[in-house]
Amino acid sequence: MKNKLKNILIPFILMLIFNLGTYYLTDSSNFGGGLNPHMGVLLIGGLFFGPYGAVGSVLGNFLCDSIRGYQPILTVSSALISFAVSYLGYKLWYTTYINKGVLTKPKLFNTHNVIKYAAIILICGFLYSQLHGRILYLVHPELIPIDFIMETRYFLNFVNASLIFGIIGMWISSRIDFIYTPETSNRKLNEKLYKILGILLIVVSIICIIINNSSIILTREIILSELLIISPILVIYLTKPITSKIMLSSFKSIPEDIMNIFQLTTLILIIIGFLLSYDHIFIKVIQEIFPRTHAEIIITIMLLIDIILLIFIIPSLSVLKYVEMKVISPIMDFSKIEEFIHENEKIESDSIVDIYSKYIKDETEIGTLARTYTDLINFNNNYIANIREIEGEKERIKAELDIATKIQAANLPTTSIVNDNFIVNGYSHPAKEVGGDFFDYYLLDDDNLAIVIGDASGKGVPAAILAMICQVIIKQFFKTTKKPCEILYNLNNQLCENNPESMFITLWLGIYNKTTGKIIYSNAGHNPPLIKQNGVFKYLDIDSGIVLGIMENFEFENYEIDLFDDLIIYTDGITDANNSYNDMYGEDRLLNFFNEFKSNDDPIKPLLDDISNFTDGCEQFDDMTLLYLKRKQ
Repeated sequence: MKNKLKNILIPFILMLIFNLGTYYLTDSSNFGGGLNPHMGVLLIGGLFFGPYGAVGSVLGNFLCDSIRGYQPILTVSSALISFAVSYLGYKLWYTTYINKGVLTKPKLFNTHNVIKYAAIILICGFLYSQLHGRILYLVHPELIPIDFIMETRYFLNFVNASLIFGIIGMWISSRIDFIYTPETSNRKLNEKLYKILGILLIVVSIICIIINNSSIILTREIILSELLIISPILVIYLTKPITSKIMLSSFKSIPEDIMNIFQLTTLILIIIGFLLSYDHIFIKVIQEIFPRTHAEIIITIMLLIDIILLIFIIPSLSVLKYVEMKVISPIMDFSKIEEFIHENEKIESDSIVDIYSKYIKDETEIGTLARTYTDLINFNNNYIANIREIEGEKERIKAELDIATKIQAANLPTTSIVNDNFIVNGYSHPAKEVGGDFFDYYLLDDDNLAIVIGDASGKGVPAAILAMICQVIIKQFFKTTKKPCEILYNLNNQLCENNPESMFITLWLGIYNKTTGKIIYSNAGHNPPLIKQNGVFKYLDIDSGIVLGIMENFEFENYEIDLFDDLIIYTDGITDANNSYNDMYGEDRLLNFFNEFKSNDDPIKPLLDDISNFTDGCEQFDDMTLLYLKRKQ
């Protein structure tokens, strides 16, 4: 109810302002004399505010006519004509033409809407002026000599005021949405009937013009006949239901920007015409040059402005129409690709390529764009297909890596060995799914414990394969010998036999005898271990040797040490752990940690926590492995 009242009040108030305001401020006379901008309110009242707006503007006009002293019969007749014309503009706008099934609110964003709006103004203006002329003829026969002039005044005022108010109203509505949107009717539309009625209305109106401008003497009977023919056709046409869909999109297009410039230019020309028509000094100068009446000069000025508008509008619309057909329409077709684009999906090319196909042979920039878009769609679809294939392969590789991770983890000791003489445990975490680090420990017999830690070059699958090969071969060699140097010698030669990628591995291999408390070990390029003696950790001073897999027949040495307390063996992923400042954890921090760690508990988790605090969440790029052996006293 609130919106309906608003739609009635706004045109009602506008009518009062422009009708009475112009009448009193410009000394306009009745019967179309002078400026009558309120006639434009009639059209926009129905066009912008629907049937309620038509009622509001007509009520305002009825009140103004009564105040201005028109006879009651003229006031009532004018109100009926005004409502029919106002409501007709609304009906005509929401009618589809030339198979264009999508309608919008009153908006001049393309040449079709501009032409439609201009046609609506001309049709409504013609009916308004002709019907008022007929009523005046019947009520005031003494005005017959100036009947043509009055009708021309009505027509010109209606057309020019409707253009001004329409353009301004549409501009405002693009920023503040106030336009009434009709609901689609459920009534069945008899298109053929209303098409015939529309044609009849135009034909009868043209016949009336011919009769009025012929040598036929107009009589009351002829005038009444014209009214009785036109009025029923008009009334029946106003019952036409609105069945077309109203597009409510707020999308702003390029043609709309172009049309805004076009509308602004048109508005300026019309306002200039109105101002010149109102300028008494200018009219006086014209009268001195051309001896014509004041009314004739006003009509002449308005006609001149309208002729200038036609000269401007017709070529402009032709150019705009050409731009729409050759540039805007293709661009809008190209923009339809948006609804076909979805992330990580192919573009359903058949529908969109069909749209582009009509432009492909064009030798202009549009043709180039169409061909480019078509190629882009095909390339995109091929790319997506390849990506999906790669993703499938990636998933397969990931599944295989998961299996490899489990296999590698299964090859490492899962529990510590704890007995009355010693404790041995280890930890390994690869930087990727699988890594090149490994550790191992196992009893060779009742007295001897094998201890192995290795670090293959590189990371990932190649390093993991090399590490696992070494781990398996070492176990086999331990079945034939318990000399670490011989195992390293034979392992090195096997790796050198077939190593096209020149991969290598560092390895520390030892055998701990729990009876003697001694460790016999041999080193192949690995980091020196930490050993605890007299309650203090220090790095074992050893010969580093060379890495395995580089030099064939290298003679490794055996070394022997007494294990009094603890032995810590690690890979360089521990000491090379970086923080955000690119500082490494380093051998000194590792040494300090174990010297400060006074607990008899497993040191692995506390060490990992210390490294984590140092790196503060920075991603690590090397495998981390640690093995410790603690002798019980």
